[in-house]
Amino acid sequence: MTTEQARVEVGRRTFVGFVLAGTTLVAAADLGLAPPAGAVPGTPQPAELYDLNDFLTEVAMPTANLITVTVHEDGTASFALPRMEVGQGITTSTAMLVAEELELPLDRVRVTLADARPELVWNQLTGGSNTTISTYTPVRVAAAVAKQALLEAAAIQLGDTVANLVARGGVIQAPGGRSATYGELARAAATSTPRAVDVRLKDPREFRVVGTGQGRIDALDAVTGRKQYATDLHVPGALPTMVCRAPTLNGTPKRLRNRRAVLAMPGVTDVALVDSGVAVRARTFGQCIDAIRAMRVDWADGPVAGLSDADVVRELRSAEVPMPSLPDTPLAQTLELDVLFYFRSNSAMDTNSAIADVRDDRAEIWSGLKSPITAQERIAEALGLTPDRVTVHVVQGGGSFGRRLFFDGALEAAKISQAMGKPVKLMWHRADDARVGRTHPMATSRVRAVHAAGQVLAFQQSHTSVETDFRHGLGELITARAADLPTGLGNLGFAETVFELTQEVPYDFGAIVQTLVETDDRFNTGSMRNIYSPDVRAAGELMVDRLAEAMGQDPYAFRRAHLRDARVRGVLDAVAQAGRWGRSMPAGTAQGIAIHKEYKGASACLVEIDCRPAQTGRDIRDGVGGPRITKVVFAIDVGLVVNPRGLEAQMQGGINDGIALALTSSLHLRDGHFLEASWDNYFYTRQWNTPPEVEVIVVPSDSGQPGGAGEAGVAATFAAVACAYARAVGTVPSYFPVNHRDPLRFRPKPTVPPIPQSPTNGLKKVY
Repeated sequence: MTTEQARVEVGRRTFVGFVLAGTTLVAAADLGLAPPAGAVPGTPQPAELYDLNDFLTEVAMPTANLITVTVHEDGTASFALPRMEVGQGITTSTAMLVAEELELPLDRVRVTLADARPELVWNQLTGGSNTTISTYTPVRVAAAVAKQALLEAAAIQLGDTVANLVARGGVIQAPGGRSATYGELARAAATSTPRAVDVRLKDPREFRVVGTGQGRIDALDAVTGRKQYATDLHVPGALPTMVCRAPTLNGTPKRLRNRRAVLAMPGVTDVALVDSGVAVRARTFGQCIDAIRAMRVDWADGPVAGLSDADVVRELRSAEVPMPSLPDTPLAQTLELDVLFYFRSNSAMDTNSAIADVRDDRAEIWSGLKSPITAQERIAEALGLTPDRVTVHVVQGGGSFGRRLFFDGALEAAKISQAMGKPVKLMWHRADDARVGRTHPMATSRVRAVHAAGQVLAFQQSHTSVETDFRHGLGELITARAADLPTGLGNLGFAETVFELTQEVPYDFGAIVQTLVETDDRFNTGSMRNIYSPDVRAAGELMVDRLAEAMGQDPYAFRRAHLRDARVRGVLDAVAQAGRWGRSMPAGTAQGIAIHKEYKGASACLVEIDCRPAQTGRDIRDGVGGPRITKVVFAIDVGLVVNPRGLEAQMQGGINDGIALALTSSLHLRDGHFLEASWDNYFYTRQWNTPPEVEVIVVPSDSGQPGGAGEAGVAATFAAVACAYARAVGTVPSYFPVNHRDPLRFRPKPTVPPIPQSPTNGLKKVY
């Protein structure tokens, strides 16, 4: 909702909900009486007037009353969250919201992940750091409705008025010591027909759970190995399955020449050709790998066969459009910056896997999915079934970073199961993840600024990128279909919209223009954590440093003087003070500082970097030389914070992402395929490069509504590291990450089976 809506919402706190029909108490919210959308006046950029989170929140509102909280006879409450848990902690923060409004201990609240629910339409998409923003009020209203129904049932049972009763800790007490537990009241509070209930939400000043640091409700399962991902599930008959893939990106199989020999291998039960490769099903994953190693496949080349990084760079340069003319005034000086960003993988620790059981008349799928409704509809279409014949179970994932907005593994598993006529447990190998999974597009970002007489007169940024795929739509088939329309109508329109609704330059820099051009749809791409912002912000903040230098001003003071948002200024001041900005540092080391504004919040980062020669090669065994980030101070104002401990953890993860994007992690395209094949040669931030000093500052906010946090830590960190590196070495980098090197410092793994096995190139490190 807009800022004005938020003010109205906080001031009102009175809502209508429903007690739904059921054997025990089921309660839901109704946000139909919410005030109409407003606008923030007097701002020059679209994202400041109406941003992506406004849009995602508003489209989710019409179906908010379909999200329910249930109270059970054992005194617990449950909630099926129509979003996906991928490690960001939303099951914990959601449980905290239920516990707060329902007056129930946190350990008595169970939050699960909802199956695909087509009736939710746009209300089951996990993305854009929007989960807490869009579910904050509906979840609280549903819990408050449940509490009100329990109070009404208790008033009858205890012979008193609702006004005299107190709900606390899962028990309702009446004057004189009489009481009843939620479990005892659950059935009595239920109704056979839906009825409206007026409720008043808690004033935030009364919160006892929300705003307190809570441990993850799934932490014990995670550290003891009991947490289950897709490949941990046991579905009857579903055997391990893997895919032999083409040696060029998106190549297709023509023929398996030794099919009979592969089928005769130990444990192998089935082999099938699908559009993405040759699938093999066996008793164990090890037997699947052996079979893949033995395959002799004739392949049709993919659409980028023969291309390498340099070819894509040339294509991007040819797609760049001239930048608009800037004001031409006496004494004005123009600064220009041109930065290249290479392909990057958004592989997660939990690979892109799924279980599928496809029969003639129905199908059942288990996978980590952020857009399960679109997945259900696309899978049904591919199988020749109607969507109601396809059940899609959402499984928690070990990371996503945008990848699980797509359902590549689930769709592939369904096709394989249909081809084999048997249930399959598909696992993508880490090489599959890196080489054919979703990548963050290669892009260029050109920035031009004009300044005169100590003022910035104009600031423009032109971002040119390989296409970012948005064909998952808003989580259902209609918008997914719209995104799949021909170039210029579909996906590009989505990309332009997302760009406009997310990108801001929160400085008083005169005429500000940011534009996007996207080209080349031959790659498997997707929204990587924070979509466009890390690249756009890094290039933009590098220009801010150059402007400060050209005007003879300190980078921090220059930023502070030109910021037009008080919240951004607050986080900037916080990191500058805590990080001792401007302190004396040895040659070859430097500080960097940067800001970012997005998702209803503001963030700033200060880093210290060591680029001295002693650092170079310190991780040579992994193929990476320095530099090293030695200190990070990060500040965030995200509005109302549900779980401060979870927020801090999110920022720590985003910090490491930003360091990786700036220094080490990228994909090398050679001859139509990516060379990286696992974590040993895809250089995410290593332990040696993780800063020994990290401080996360949660800046108090007077906002009564939460902002988005899932992606908020990346852009400011990337930009701060970029600025620190440029100051330490005395030159603004022309590309990122700075360690994207040629020749390589690692030996690429083969792409064509069979793969030779040797003491240094064994089974686990090869395919």
